[in-house]
Amino acid sequence: MALNVDALETWAFPRLAQDYTDRDSLLYAVSLGFGQDPIDPAQLPFVYERDLKAVPTMAAILCHPGRWTADPELGVTLSKVVHGEQRVFLHRPLAPSGELYARARVTAVEDKGEKGAVIHAARTMFDAQTHEPVASVLHSTFCRVDGGFGRSFGHAPEATPCPNRKPDLIIDVVTRPEQALLYRLNIDRNPLHADPAYAAKAGFDRPILHGLCIYGLAVRALLPTVADNDPAAIRSVECRFSRPVFPGETVRFQIWNEGTRAHFRARIEARDVTVLDAGRALLGTGHAAPDYALLTEETP
Repeated sequence: MALNVDALETWAFPRLAQDYTDRDSLLYAVSLGFGQDPIDPAQLPFVYERDLKAVPTMAAILCHPGRWTADPELGVTLSKVVHGEQRVFLHRPLAPSGELYARARVTAVEDKGEKGAVIHAARTMFDAQTHEPVASVLHSTFCRVDGGFGRSFGHAPEATPCPNRKPDLIIDVVTRPEQALLYRLNIDRNPLHADPAYAAKAGFDRPILHGLCIYGLAVRALLPTVADNDPAAIRSVECRFSRPVFPGETVRFQIWNEGTRAHFRARIEARDVTVLDAGRALLGTGHAAPDYALLTEETP
């Protein structure tokens, strides 16, 4: 089956809106494993309402458009879809609660032929009171069996490879066996992360962890190593997903610290596989947004 590229190019998302509370921020942080060490003072601000801070990558689940690729008109084979890439740019530090609205659009589609296809969709979120931009998100979906439609459009973002040298820092993050069941309470109840029979249909011997959960784990690794445990110091996070992670595995993050930015990669050493690659985070202040990151023409 091939994608309906014409429908994708003209796809109209509804105006998205979300009011989120401190409960949402607490749930997101706990679902990433913040607080696993109950006496770590650096983790407490993310899991305790006193002086609560939001994890920067929570922007990836706010004003989420849902499983819009399930519309039959688009021709997506849902059982063969995986998360390809993820990018978040923060125009200001994310508050632990707020009222947001967003507009979204399909920015590019790549026909990879027999290898499948990639759909890139972006959205910018704005503060509902001030109308100032809060965060921009680019989500890339890899449709493994839906290529061959013969036409691509838009400008696909390019991944930034990690440096060709030994990492400056290595940190292990241990996932929990039930972590996918907890993380899915945020936004993504795809049965791929809970139902063994559905996972087998997709080619996995058991449910896998959400790509966005691994994405959030990257911030768990970056905060204490290159950001001095200050979420406001992380201005953007981007990466490419290359292999699945199974709940309960230990994820090893390799980090290259370059001052105003950090590169990172994630591996499962027990299986000798790279699960996340081309990771990059902009650090500090004063960084310009990429071209896709501010959809100003989509504001009301």
